Order: sequence, then structure tokens, then C-alpha cells
Amino acid sequence: MKTYSKIAGIGKYLPSYVMTNNELTNYMDTSDEWIQERTGIKERRYAKKHEETTTTMGAEASKKAIESAGISKEDIDFIIFATLSPDYYFPGCGVLLQRELGITKSECAALDIRNQCSGFVYGLSVADQFIKTGMYKNILLVGAEMHSMGLDYSTEGRTVTVIFGDGAGAVILQPTNDENEGILTTHLHSDGTHAEELAMISPGSHGGKHLGKDKFGFEETGNPGDIFVTQKMLDDGLLFPNMNGQLVFKTAVTKFPEVIQEALQKTGKSPSEIDMFIPHQANLRIASFVQKQLGLSDDKVYNNIQKYGNTTAASIPIALCEAYELGKVKKGDLVCLAAFGSGFTWGSALLNWAI
Repeated sequence: MKTYSKIAGIGKYLPSYVMTNNELTNYMDTSDEWIQERTGIKERRYAKKHEETTTTMGAEASKKAIESAGISKEDIDFIIFATLSPDYYFPGCGVLLQRELGITKSECAALDIRNQCSGFVYGLSVADQFIKTGMYKNILLVGAEMHSMGLDYSTEGRTVTVIFGDGAGAVILQPTNDENEGILTTHLHSDGTHAEELAMISPGSHGGKHLGKDKFGFEETGNPGDIFVTQKMLDDGLLFPNMNGQLVFKTAVTKFPEVIQEALQKTGKSPSEIDMFIPHQANLRIASFVQKQLGLSDDKVYNNIQKYGNTTAASIPIALCEAYELGKVKKGDLVCLAAFGSGFTWGSALLNWAI
């Protein structure tokens, strides 16, 4: 009998503080109209500084997912944590989450995924394979982000800063023999050609641009080749993410439909059979373009970027959880997930909803 993996429980966590577009005008030259026109975002959530972290938000979402699945935290035998904003440079958030949940006695494995916006879809694919092989029975998959601690709140940084928000989503995956309640297929891709066009370059060990010899005869670089924060990084604004918005948009609207069609062709499905499409909440214009390409009506697409901004690896599980809580995703529905982001990486998943 064939084994599938299913989402058996789901949960989300959003910080209580709401950062509106109008409030951002206190820090940079922008406006509510400017932000909404380019992104569709009206507001986003920010976590409490020095009180909340990527891990603690992930833990809150995890507790809800565990309860939703009707299991105990001790039943978890594998943790997958997707984020681009970890608490520490290392170790990753997977083991920190294990500690936060108080399940270290089981010594279950913990894996960290650094695929940014595509992190949750990548994690879903990894979990799917582990369950299909019978290696694990209760996998906790988390996507969580605390962007607010690492953004440039100046006019120079506004094109990136206005987009991102904080939050977390989590799911529990379990085995099932019922093909009507499992993950049908996942598809993952990457192309590193334009890696620096959506990236946070420093701190890192890449060495940076060569500027000639320093007074000791060593090659001097624009981005010092170490993992430590230097004064030059601060002076040159190198500690913030950068994005070539036009290139990202152009590539995303091509890769999104392609990877979705790949999943549909693999399963013999058509776009008209999709009951709910939940894209990574990158930009409302991208989501609308993909919706039109697939010919989906408004009731078959769920977006919440207007309220939460882009929460990167957390955006799909947050949106999926919210759609489920609102009754927009029901047992037996054919659900399509897709993401595109830094790397560039992208992916899709097609599943029959099980709860």
C-alpha cells in the first residue's frame, strides 16, 4: 500500500504590534499610496524587540499546530525550520525551537533550511520524502521570520523595508494511505545566476570587491572577508538586504506559472480543478498576474499580504492557516502552494487537504 504524507495540524502566530504604512512615513520618504500601489501592502506586524525572536514566534505557531494535530510535543520525531532571519548566525533555529518546546529528551533530529521565500515549500518537499520512506511519523515544519530587526529604516532602504513583516506558521505532517488526503507532488528549482540581485551580502566570507593593496600589502576589499560586523559595513550600509525589484518581478511572473503547471501536469490536473491557490506573499501584483495566467477566480486564491506584508518563509503557512480557519480551505480540497525568492529558488506543491 502506497504511503503519502498529509498535513495533520496547522498553526500560526502574528505579533500584536501593527506597523502601518503611515507610521513608516515617520522614518522615510514614502506614503501609503506609494506602498500600496507597488506592493498591495497596507500594514505589517512587528515582533517585540528583545522579547520575541524568530524561534519564540515559531514555538507559538508550533504549539497551535501540535494541538491541531491532536498529538503531544513528545510525539515529534523530526523538526524542519525554514527562515532567513535566525536568532543566531549559528546554531540554527531548529535546535533552539526544540529547546523552547521542551522536547530535548527525545533527541529528535532538527534541520534548518535557508531557502528564504521558498523555504516552506522546500521544507514541505523534504518532509514529504522522509514520511514516504517511513523514517519519521510526526514532522514539525516551521516557517518563521523576524525581519523588523534587520531592515534599513531610511529613505535609501524603503523599497525593501516597506515590504517585510514578522510572523510564523507551522504544520505537522504525518503518514497516510489515503491518496485523497495527501501531498500529491512537489517540485523544486533554483538558478544562482543572479544570486546577488536579492540578497544580504554582509557579513560574510566572500571577500568582496578588490580595491587594491592595504598598507600591509594585503588585498583590500569593499566587503571584508570575515563574518564579523565592521565599521566599514556600517558606514557603507552593507548590513541590509538589497533587491533588484524589476528583475525579481520579471523572473517571478515567469517561474510561478511554470512550476505550478509542472505540478498540474505531473498529477494530470488542470487549473480549473484547483480549489485554493496560496502563493508566497511576495507582492500582490505578482499574485494577481499569476492568478490571471491560471484563470482562477478570486474565491480560489488567498492573499493576506495586505495585512502582514511579506513574511518570507512564514508567508505560505500563515496564509494557509488563516484560509483554513476562515473555512476557505476544506477537507478534500485540492490546494496549490507556490513560492519564488532569493537564490533564485522556486517551488510548488499540490495536495489534497486532510483536515
